[in-house]
Amino acid sequence: MKTNIAIFFGGKSVEHEISVISALQAINALDAEKYNVIPVYISKQGRWFTGDALLNMQNYRDLKALESKCTEVFMRPEYGDYNLYGAELKGMFRKSNPVIAELHVAIPVLHGTNGEDGIFEGLLETIGIPFAGCNTMSSANGMDKINMKMILRSEGIPVVDYVWFTDKQWISDREGIINKVETELGYPVIVKPANLGSSVGIGKATDRDSLVAKIDNAEKFSQRIIVEHCIEQLKEINCSVLGDADDHISSVCEEPIKTGDILSYEDKYMGGSKTTAGMQASDKRIPAEISNLQTKRIQDMVGETFRVLSCHGVSRVDVMIDEKDGNVYVNEINTIPGSLSFYLWEASGISFTELMDKLVQLAFKRKRETDRKTFTYDHNIFAMGGTGKGGTKSLKGGLKGK
Repeated sequence: MKTNIAIFFGGKSVEHEISVISALQAINALDAEKYNVIPVYISKQGRWFTGDALLNMQNYRDLKALESKCTEVFMRPEYGDYNLYGAELKGMFRKSNPVIAELHVAIPVLHGTNGEDGIFEGLLETIGIPFAGCNTMSSANGMDKINMKMILRSEGIPVVDYVWFTDKQWISDREGIINKVETELGYPVIVKPANLGSSVGIGKATDRDSLVAKIDNAEKFSQRIIVEHCIEQLKEINCSVLGDADDHISSVCEEPIKTGDILSYEDKYMGGSKTTAGMQASDKRIPAEISNLQTKRIQDMVGETFRVLSCHGVSRVDVMIDEKDGNVYVNEINTIPGSLSFYLWEASGISFTELMDKLVQLAFKRKRETDRKTFTYDHNIFAMGGTGKGGTKSLKGGLKGK
């Protein structure tokens, strides 16, 4: 019997198109002899669709036409119900909705907000379906650059100095924030939205005017902004991690090639040839041109980052080497990396098909381990005479007016 795998992709995110590319790459890598693949596309409006038309990348040129060729679907937020239902407008959530597919495992390939940040993972955990990748907590902490750096720094993992604030603080106290950045960091600095990936909204500021402009831009994308010390003699290195927090391995290292001061969206996704797409297409050196000692140090550092953040599945950790003094810093983690970092694993001796197999196995392993934990008690305190001394009568006014 084949395993039914739902690949979720698209989503309400500025990284929507990149998610489509990564998902189709993952679908093509899955072993058709072992798996039935059910593509589930989430539109930019948040509607879910499935159908064979989703498997042809050319169809995404006209999204309305694509959706018209597909079946709209949904899942019930009911623990243990792994069915994908046809969404009839008058029958939503009714028992009469047709079952389109019975799912065995889910693999989210959703980049950015509303997918990689724990929101979608929370839905999967509510349903209880086995799924690959980080859970709600680790997804949220990994996505938010501020939380991530706080956690890593507390565990002794080096990150560059930074200042963070909210969009409302920026509106109410621009002068105070500018002074804090200049006092604690100095120029140049890198300005980022706290919870986006793919280099969206990121910019370099070299003086007060450019700082204001870059923060104004970043504020369009996120409610929280982070400003970081800029390493001027910078070498960027990426390394992927596969497994779970207690048992994982690190891939070979890569050095992405940037065209400007920072690695841009265009550098990541619009390089390469016409026959490649996604992160696979970006210009890079694999393996990175660094010493064996530096490679080992980075592989250990990214593995520890994966562990400390309680990650699961496959992630990519981006680190920075300050070539002025040789110090290495963790920049960020991508808990659902572009193209799922298959190119790093192929260079490490694990094929894309084997990588997808491992993700499925990890999903089922975590489900078995989670099911052994206690989350609820069978006892009903309301049926046992109350909620404490005096029972429910001890509650002032009972439940009236509540």
